[in-house]
Amino acid sequence: MTEPKKYDLNPETLLYELSSEPRSRRVVRYILIFLVSLVLAALYFWILFGLLGLDTPKTAYLKSRNEHWSARMAVLNRNMDRSEETLRDLEIRNSEVYRSIFGLNRLPSEILSDDMDSALDPDALEELGRGSVLRSSYLRLDRLMKRTYAQSKSFDEVAALSKQVGDMASCIPAIPPIDPDPRHFNISSPFGVRVDPVYGGERMHTGVDFSTHKGTPIYATGDGVVESVQFLFYGYGNVVTIDHGFGYETMYAHMNEVFVVEGMKIKRGQCIGTVGRSGKATGDHLHYEVLYRGNKVNPANFYDLSMSKQEYATMVQKREEESPAVLRSGFRVRTR
Repeated sequence: MTEPKKYDLNPETLLYELSSEPRSRRVVRYILIFLVSLVLAALYFWILFGLLGLDTPKTAYLKSRNEHWSARMAVLNRNMDRSEETLRDLEIRNSEVYRSIFGLNRLPSEILSDDMDSALDPDALEELGRGSVLRSSYLRLDRLMKRTYAQSKSFDEVAALSKQVGDMASCIPAIPPIDPDPRHFNISSPFGVRVDPVYGGERMHTGVDFSTHKGTPIYATGDGVVESVQFLFYGYGNVVTIDHGFGYETMYAHMNEVFVVEGMKIKRGQCIGTVGRSGKATGDHLHYEVLYRGNKVNPANFYDLSMSKQEYATMVQKREEESPAVLRSGFRVRTR
């Protein structure tokens, strides 16, 4: 197929004459036109997107989606702020009020630790990048869930104990350990710093000493279970420790006779032994201690020495009637 002929207008004759332009020249001209078009297009895009700062359609779409998700992340973080504030109030109330009321220790460190198992996929977190807002939000939400779980377990424990709240009043060591008749005893050493009667020098006295006659009955000051019974030739001598639950324990030292054994359930007002001078003692007396959540506290803050003698005697009589037959028959443990 032959190439079509091209005619050009002759300005002198005003006639169309057969074109005499070489083919190579026409090709060069077409190439130049194409290159100029490319330059003009590039210049257009540079002015539009570089100089004026306009976005390409794809960039504009991605920015729109990014703003949408950023707004949703901001809402999520605000919700987490409110949730953390509420959870913080619950943690303080739980630790300082609810758990304290029932004598519970602080939550175990393994429950509060950030090392608890996480529901997040480590590989997925790495893909998000260290500085990713989404990654930090995921981690924050994970910590919030861990803290919520810890508090739920704590409230479960408090709820279980609250069902036994009726027993708590009888478990707290709330009466004197001996008959409160002031004619039969005197407090020879209160709680606090004193001069040690054997070794001298100032030392902390962690209980109250009731000085009275040998053989004076000693009574449990609250319901509980005998935690330990020891017979020592030094220190506290013959000593009984009772666990009352709810964080309370009591200790009765320098006893002469012991009427209980480890593991025995005890009621308030039940006789557990008699006063003596076993161990490091300079005279007949009862050394009585109260421990709350592992800390030795002043027993005088719990008992009332002005308690009616008749009321005390009635309570003791009732406990004697309820006591096991082995105690009513005169069971004794003697060491000296």
